[in-house]
Amino acid sequence: MKITIKFKIIILTISFLAFTSCTLDGGESLNGASTSSISDDLSKGELPQAISGILSDMRFRLNTQVDVQSILGREYYYFTSSDPRFEGDVVTGNMDNQTFYTTQAWGSRYSAVKEINLALEGLTNTTSDFSAQEIAATRGVLNTLKAHQLLMVSNNQYTNGMRIDVSDPDNLGPFVSYDEALTAIASLLSEAATDLASANSLDLPTIFPLSSGYDDLRKIDPVTGEPLPITSADFLEFNKALTARVEAYRGNYSAVLAALGGSFMDMVGNLNKGVYHTFSLTGADLANPLFIALNQEANVRVAHSSFLIDAESGDLRTNKVVLRDTPREASGLVGTHDVWIYQSLVDNVPIIRNEELILLFAEANMVTNPTDAVNALNVIRNAAGLPDYAGALTPSALEDEMLKQRRYSLFGESHRWVDMRRFGRLSELPNDRPGDMVPSTIPIPFDENQ
Repeated sequence: MKITIKFKIIILTISFLAFTSCTLDGGESLNGASTSSISDDLSKGELPQAISGILSDMRFRLNTQVDVQSILGREYYYFTSSDPRFEGDVVTGNMDNQTFYTTQAWGSRYSAVKEINLALEGLTNTTSDFSAQEIAATRGVLNTLKAHQLLMVSNNQYTNGMRIDVSDPDNLGPFVSYDEALTAIASLLSEAATDLASANSLDLPTIFPLSSGYDDLRKIDPVTGEPLPITSADFLEFNKALTARVEAYRGNYSAVLAALGGSFMDMVGNLNKGVYHTFSLTGADLANPLFIALNQEANVRVAHSSFLIDAESGDLRTNKVVLRDTPREASGLVGTHDVWIYQSLVDNVPIIRNEELILLFAEANMVTNPTDAVNALNVIRNAAGLPDYAGALTPSALEDEMLKQRRYSLFGESHRWVDMRRFGRLSELPNDRPGDMVPSTIPIPFDENQ
């Protein structure tokens, strides 16, 4: 039975810093451990604190990145009384390289990368009695998380380029192209997969014990019904799922299928099985920043009208939006339906789900095995209350169908803009006002001095 993986963060002590440049001076508290003690000699006692800090910072400013990408993908609009630039700069595509929508996602992702690099350095320098398997498992986990954070930067920057090597803040690596970035990310995932495999299904809690907040990382023993600890082999399935996403972005469909074979993809399993950021209202933890109650006025996410107009009759996924009591208007943009993906302050936010993996399987088979592609698409369609696909089996028709299913299955999960861009279809996204435009990239922050 495949594992359902969810990340749960219980914060001991956390101090978030809003970095705006990947020079990243200073560093995080890493939940109490100093950056020098982490990097100089990572102890067994510091490891769980370091990983907890990394997982926590992976959620920082997540809402800004999701909002900007969802607006650019014309999935929804975000109207907020505190900052009209969401319906201004972002919708017009005229974005400033010194403004929050440019700097916050960049700085937050590289902040998490910095923490990971410190932990990796400390693991190399450790004098603690870690076994070879423990070191391999930990390195595999850290590099998988690092690859994910770099991929999030790449999704924003696209052909503007980005830095991959930021291990030395005083001697940052060069900006690399989009293709070079994806190649480096794929290589990092491959190295991590090798480490995770060599750890021989090591129970991860033996090296970084997890509190009760990590219960969702466990699977159930089919005999005793008792929860089992997540292993390095389970985490490898997450690694392979991310690899499939990266290889799809690269157009390497044979590699997509190979990665999916080692992932947690399950054609007959729960579509929501996957890896999540989770949130809580306890202590210093974070609440879900993407939750907004229905019928708000000051701050509201409203679905783009085309989401309902273009939906097939009976598609259950349209329940991701809810009709407002009164329409909400801002700067000539109008929304009649609230986005209702997250319905509480503690709802999970997916990193990657089984539903996406099945759609990646369909995408990878569109040209070479159209029947397999249709079978996968029908899994998604049927789950959404729709009949089997009855269209042509040509690559162009299957591409249209695959993109439509991704649009509705992954609504508001930061995919639509990236998908339309990688298939050369950004011009198909709607613009509701004269002067509105969908750009292909987010500007590089001004202070990067590239």
